[in-house]
Amino acid sequence: MAMKAEYINPFIVAAQNVINTACNEQMTIGKLSVKSNPIMTSDVVTLIGITGKVEGQVIFSFTEAVAKSIASKMMMGAEVPVLNDIAKSAICELTNMILGNTATAFYEQGTIVDITPPSLLIGKDITVSTIKGDFVSIPLQFVTTGETFEIDVFLIDNEDKQ
Repeated sequence: MAMKAEYINPFIVAAQNVINTACNEQMTIGKLSVKSNPIMTSDVVTLIGITGKVEGQVIFSFTEAVAKSIASKMMMGAEVPVLNDIAKSAICELTNMILGNTATAFYEQGTIVDITPPSLLIGKDITVSTIKGDFVSIPLQFVTTGETFEIDVFLIDNEDKQ
């Protein structure tokens, strides 16, 4: 089943708006792609679940260097030499804000969803899978630094399940 464009666009708009506000950065969007299940991620991952009319999983995947850079930007340029508790909290808060804005965009389209709190995973060779289906991968790049991260989205429309 192909994922509907109206379900992907809110993630893109929310990511751009939140990054602009929280990090004072502009983002460009790379070419969307489909990733087969299971997927390999980067070193720092947040997982957020979506429930409601559509349900699924959203994975934010950052290298450790990009996660530290984002945390630094969110803390007004304070140096972040290691991913300490404050930096980890900043990454979780950023992804939570993006998904909160996404949920609001869904609501404005007439689609009611809830999100779970983010779960943070840090490590090498993290593999994530769903019960079924593939992910739509949204690559994002900071305009000023060229740093990149990905949002991988797996959604099922509950109306399609019946």
